[in-house]
Amino acid sequence: MSFFKGVGEKIFGKDEPAAAPEKVAELKAGALLQHVKTLGLPYNKLIVKVAGHTVIIEGEVAKQEDAEKIALAVGNVEGVEAVDNKMEVAEPAPEAQYHTVVEGDWLSKISAKYYGDPMKYEIIFEANKPMLTHPDKIYPGQVLRIPPLS
Repeated sequence: MSFFKGVGEKIFGKDEPAAAPEKVAELKAGALLQHVKTLGLPYNKLIVKVAGHTVIIEGEVAKQEDAEKIALAVGNVEGVEAVDNKMEVAEPAPEAQYHTVVEGDWLSKISAKYYGDPMKYEIIFEANKPMLTHPDKIYPGQVLRIPPLS
């Protein structure tokens, strides 16, 4: 899954430490894991690794949406360009689609595009909690989950 590395949550320090690349990767992985924990996203086991601007997530989750939300949480971070989601899901379900927000987007417009109904924007909002705290607080470059309609 691809992301814009210059936008997103700012969880890494301004300047990378003057340390070996392996140490920097370890520090970033720790910060990303803490970010997932802070958001309260559920998982049974989670290992976060960083290789350059790519994040690899491994572990176990109960639901497909949990794996997708964790991938989005670590991907929508400034400095992350890609996420390799290797999570094992106990209850597999159809994967969500993803939408990269562009200038002029809002949730009802995105809902109309994917569902044919702008009033279903709340489905998209709920599918992206806790990363989204308000339906109007989206930004260009952010990647959103668009779950299938049940």
